[in-house]
Amino acid sequence: SWDIILGQARDQACPVAVHFTADWCAPSKYMAGFFEDLALKYQDILFLLVDVDEVKGVKEKMDVKAMPTFLLMKDDVQVDKIVGANGEELLKRLAVFAQMVRQSTQEAGAGAGAGAEAEA
Repeated sequence: SWDIILGQARDQACPVAVHFTADWCAPSKYMAGFFEDLALKYQDILFLLVDVDEVKGVKEKMDVKAMPTFLLMKDDVQVDKIVGANGEELLKRLAVFAQMVRQSTQEAGAGAGAGAEAEA
């Protein structure tokens, strides 16, 4: 279910990119291949394709009003939302999101390293 998947991503501190889609939505189908290509490029982000007609309640829970909608999430918090089949905008905002994720990961690693040195 949606909550289980998000819980696993949170437990692993994994950033998430979600493509909310529906089988009847032509623009969503158009964006699916593009979304797959992005998943190959940004392998440190968990990419999810969620059919709002199959995963009951997710549309309301995540406030999805149109397809396609893309959410970028970190630690269970929505960082960005892109509505519509705009590949260029999705690419631009995903690049910013990926950079933010890398910086926060590096800062967390540096903090842990500094703490370990202080204890030694």
